[in-house]
Amino acid sequence: MHAGAESSLYKYIKKYLLTCTSILARRKKKKKKMVSNSIDLLKQELPVQQDSLLLNGDVKTGLVLVDVVNGFCTVGAGNLAPKQPDKQISTMVEESVRLARAFCDNKWPVFGFIDSHHPDIPEHPYPPHCIAGTDEARLVPELQWLENEANATLRCKDCIDGFLGCIEKDGSNVFVDWIKNNQIKIILVVGICTDICVLDFVCSALSARNRGFLAPLEDVIVFSQACATFDLPLHVARAAKDVIAHPQELMHHIGLYMAKGRGAKVVSEVSFGALQCPSS
Repeated sequence: MHAGAESSLYKYIKKYLLTCTSILARRKKKKKKMVSNSIDLLKQELPVQQDSLLLNGDVKTGLVLVDVVNGFCTVGAGNLAPKQPDKQISTMVEESVRLARAFCDNKWPVFGFIDSHHPDIPEHPYPPHCIAGTDEARLVPELQWLENEANATLRCKDCIDGFLGCIEKDGSNVFVDWIKNNQIKIILVVGICTDICVLDFVCSALSARNRGFLAPLEDVIVFSQACATFDLPLHVARAAKDVIAHPQELMHHIGLYMAKGRGAKVVSEVSFGALQCPSS
C-alpha cells in the first residue's frame, strides 16, 4: 500500500473513531438525562416536605451521628468506602462536623455510632468492613476529636440498627439511658447511609418513643444535607455477582421519604440562634 492510500485509510479510521466516540458520548448524556428525569419524576410523585430548624437551646436537643467513619466516608478506606471523591458524602461530613462543633461548644449532648465488626462475624449481605481495631472503624479525621470530648457518648455497634446495637447483656440500652439522663426532647440525626443505618435507627427510635420507652423524647429530626448514601450504578451491579444496583440520589431520597412516612421530621437547613436556657 503506497503512502497516499495509508494516509487516506488513517484519516478514515480516525474519522470513524471520532464519530463513534461522539455517538457514545451523546448516548451517555441522553441516558444520564433520562435517569435524572426519572428521579425528578419520582420526587414529584413521592415528595418529602422539608423545613428548616433553628436551634437556640430553648428545647433540650441531642445530636446523633450515625457511622461517620472512614470505612464509609473516606476515599479508598475499605470495601464500602467511596472509590473516588463523592460530593454527597463530603457534604454530609462537613455538615456533621459543623453540627458536632456547635453542639459541643454549647455543651449540648452528642451521641455517635461507630460501625465496628469482629473479623470472624460477617454482616451479610455486605463484604467485610469496619473491622474493629482498624482505621475503617474510626471516626473520620475531622471528627476524631470527639474521642476525647467529655460531651460526646460514642458507641461501637456491630449491626445495621444502632438502637439494637445499644442493647447490653443485662437488657439495658445505652441510647435509652442517654436520652433519659440528659432529658432530651429532640434528637437531630445525621450520618450514613440515609436508607440503611440512618433509616433503621430512626424507625427503631420512633417505635421506642411511641411505646413510651424514650421519655421525654418528642421528636426525631433527620437533617437531609447531613445524610448521605453510597452509589452503585446499574451497569456496575450488572457486571458483578449477587449485587443489586443502588443509585445514590434515588436511594437517598427514598431513605428520607421512608423516615418521613414513619413519623420523623425532615429538615434541609439547620441554623443556630441566640442561646437561651433550655426549658424543663
